[in-house]
Amino acid sequence: MLLPALLTDLLFAGKESGAEIRIEEKNPAMAEVLSGYGEAILRQAGIGGSIRVTARREEALKAADCVLYAGDPQAASRFFQDRSALGSDNEEDPGLTDQARVNGGIEGLLHTLRAGQAVMELCDEMAEACPDALVINLGQPVARTTRIFLDRGFRCCGMGRTPLKGANGLDTMTKRLQGKPENMDAVIAGLPGFSFLLSLRDRESRMDYLPRLKQAAKNGELGQLTKRWLNWWDALAVGDVTDHAEYLPAQPDYIPEEKPEFGETVEHRKERILYMNTVREQGAKTGEGAMAQLLLLSKAPPIRPVRLALAILREEDGIFPAVTHENRGEMPQLAAEAIVETALKIEDGKTTPQGITVPDSLAEILTEIDENNRLAARAAEGDREALRESVETDPAMSGLDRLYCLEVVQALIRMHEDMLPLWTEQETGGLSDRI
Repeated sequence: MLLPALLTDLLFAGKESGAEIRIEEKNPAMAEVLSGYGEAILRQAGIGGSIRVTARREEALKAADCVLYAGDPQAASRFFQDRSALGSDNEEDPGLTDQARVNGGIEGLLHTLRAGQAVMELCDEMAEACPDALVINLGQPVARTTRIFLDRGFRCCGMGRTPLKGANGLDTMTKRLQGKPENMDAVIAGLPGFSFLLSLRDRESRMDYLPRLKQAAKNGELGQLTKRWLNWWDALAVGDVTDHAEYLPAQPDYIPEEKPEFGETVEHRKERILYMNTVREQGAKTGEGAMAQLLLLSKAPPIRPVRLALAILREEDGIFPAVTHENRGEMPQLAAEAIVETALKIEDGKTTPQGITVPDSLAEILTEIDENNRLAARAAEGDREALRESVETDPAMSGLDRLYCLEVVQALIRMHEDMLPLWTEQETGGLSDRI
């Protein structure tokens, strides 16, 4: 899904000549498609370079300058197992179905444990093959997996679901004002999946459009969730606000999605392979190949991970929107080790803190959610006490019996012990003895 956008980002926007690109792909048929497609794009760019698709991770990682990680072991089947276990047959008592969320609450914690196991294994292999590599992390839950990469000693920035798009995304809000996003200066800050629009000004006139948007929210024109949170925190949620709701107690007007998508649907995958094969067979410069490439890029997420990586590696200057990174003064009301999402300012390849402040009430909830994100990351690294603290303090579980929630989490861990070797009874001496 990401390869077309990543190659375009590298070869055209990045102007990177002679790049050596290696991709891990264990499916031989898919490896052939990726290889042929990549070679066609390299030929179109005409600036040299090579692409190699391999099933051997150590070969893909060897001496890499940058690793782009987009893995996510949260298969739909695992989510539905958990959702079923959290539910109830009693129509009047749905059980903990509300906690079946992708990135927050009980299921968000299980998602983190599974994702963390995969990231830890990758870190072990990177420590051998490319210990100095920069990591650009696209793996969800991105706040938590980014923290794990950092804890293991790697330089890491992340990019998640962007607040620039969506029903309440920056592009939608700008169009509501009959303006063009490229003509606006916006300040967006918060946490991954929990960001807020703090300023929106016309670049030429310097007119501040935020009051108009806030008034629209107060009138209920941006949805009841946005209106409620504006009243609570005096800040305008931006992006897909259902992501925000995942990190909070059960919200009126919000029911977690019953069948969320994990990665591509089968239909989208078939369509993508068809387009990639067209480029591979026809070439990227032919009419048919160029159209297939345009269709591929039209479905790619609007993120620029390769351009970000190149700016850091080349020690360039730039500002990159919606980047997940360690705080270190970017938002001074939060802890230095907090994992925040802001526009990342880079000067000479180094990040420059911007000192973004938010209303105190918003800073409080951001602190609570960030602390829980970091506890969940530590739990994924095998810290039993952090797991207990995560359940005891997660804002998404407010109002629930925390001891019961902990028992539920224990039961779900046992159900998925094939994916969680750090948590198997054989290795821990029994979950009930440690938690």
